Amino acid sequence: MLGAAVHGALVQPFIEFGFMRRALVACLALGLSCGPVGTLLVLRRMSLAGDAMAHALLPGAAVAFLLVGLSLPAMSLGAFIAALAVAALAGGVARFTAQREDASLAGFYLIALAAGVMLISLRGNSVDLMRVLFGSILAVDDAALLLVAGVSSASLLVLALVWRPLLVECFDPGFLRAVGGHGGLHHQLFLVLLVANLVAGFQALGTLMAVGLLMLPAIAARCWAHSVARLSAIACGIAAACGYGGLLLSYHFGLPSGPAIVLLAGAVYLVSLCIGTRDSLRTRFFTAHRHRAA
Repeated sequence: MLGAAVHGALVQPFIEFGFMRRALVACLALGLSCGPVGTLLVLRRMSLAGDAMAHALLPGAAVAFLLVGLSLPAMSLGAFIAALAVAALAGGVARFTAQREDASLAGFYLIALAAGVMLISLRGNSVDLMRVLFGSILAVDDAALLLVAGVSSASLLVLALVWRPLLVECFDPGFLRAVGGHGGLHHQLFLVLLVANLVAGFQALGTLMAVGLLMLPAIAARCWAHSVARLSAIACGIAAACGYGGLLLSYHFGLPSGPAIVLLAGAVYLVSLCIGTRDSLRTRFFTAHRHRAA
């Protein structure tokens, strides 16, 4: 009886409802690519840059919404172009002025966020704005699912081809330049991958939630592993598990799906921060206590 009840609670929703299956597949696909991309973001100390890029998607999606309505291809293309434009503008300002790139990126993403909200408000209503900002993963259709799966597959393929140069650039960009490794080109390629994954996440979770599934699993994974490969694998596992668990929470308790997924990832991060095997509160204070006792 207990086994049947557990099976009904954990598996039955995905068997009975097609929208739950599509949402689960989208979460798993996002988790596979967001794990390594988020890990590289953390290693590069670009976590806040990822958040800024997520907000930069909004004006492009808003312009497409004004022109053609809630069209998946148009809004995806508009969001992709807008985020790349913000990254290029921030990089150009940092290159030709004395302002740091993080400061210029913060300025441009705030402008982009406000402009996007204003543009959507001109023609849409509060429901349209909430959908763009926070998404609705339970409303993922076949076209959105194909987009998410395609971006995830392409990201994993590109990462497999340029993984080593990307890692070298994280830890020693000077060495990569010295051996003619085209560090700038790899950095730009990584930004394209980042934007593509944020666009894919935007279709399911919205602009404000997409970065949560990208960053929180990667940050939590740092509390459990030393090697980059293990970090990426743990981040993928956390993202997939939080997607599955968040969907179940939203189904059984009537919660909004996107926030449930991201909050579950946040809970995993807080637990990892407390009891993780590396760089956690447990290792800091208990190790210090053992050393004093010795």
